Amino acid sequence: MNDEHHGDTAQPLVAHLLELRNRLLRAVVAVLVVFLCLFYFSRELYTLIAAPLMQAMPEGTHMIATGVAAPFLAPFKLTLYLSIFVAVPVILHQAWAFVAPGLYRHEKRLAVPLLMSSVLLFYAGAAFAYFVVFPLMFQFFTSVAPEGVAVSTDISSYLDFVLALFLAFGVAFELPIAIVLLIASGATTAAKLSSSRAYVVVACFVLGMLLTPPDIISQTLLALPMWLLFEVGLIFGRFVEKEKVQREEENDGVSAKDE
Repeated sequence: MNDEHHGDTAQPLVAHLLELRNRLLRAVVAVLVVFLCLFYFSRELYTLIAAPLMQAMPEGTHMIATGVAAPFLAPFKLTLYLSIFVAVPVILHQAWAFVAPGLYRHEKRLAVPLLMSSVLLFYAGAAFAYFVVFPLMFQFFTSVAPEGVAVSTDISSYLDFVLALFLAFGVAFELPIAIVLLIASGATTAAKLSSSRAYVVVACFVLGMLLTPPDIISQTLLALPMWLLFEVGLIFGRFVEKEKVQREEENDGVSAKDE
């Protein structure tokens, strides 16, 4: 009988592992397909990513490649990261399809908009970095170079730098999602977060100072959107909190009737 019970528990585990493998394979295939479509344009993509710096560099200067394989590896690396970036909706869909069967109905109703919003917010953060922050940042960096120093940035170093910033701004723009999840999990309340608004504003400006050049314009351009995103997260957090209270009251009412 113990052997039969062990067999019953082993079967679902094997099925889950097989499903996990299939979901991972589909995600990898999606990244691979996007990569194969983009790789032909890898040099053009690197030129596009390098445009904010190239436009800010003094006339007559250019970027350099100090590594022997850097002219190939830098565009290759960019294309790979960009493929993952583009395939994020498919990756998240596979993750959602794997975990969804184990969620309650109200959790599913909350998870779908959160997943979609997190993707859009991450893309918005990366776009904000590219179109707003990069031009200001590189204009500042090139303008403060000491006299007699030619600004010739290595292509690999530049790529590592901008990829880190894309990730930083993408994650920073996930602030509303983090707030909603904290409130939904009961870790905090909208009232507590609202009362801590002054600390949040200070934290936004400190983060702006760390991620942007040391000028008030760049810092403000990051701090203000983050503050706005905090307020947006707070608004949606209140809706989630209200729905959570109503659901608990309904459950209490059902339990009272059963008694």
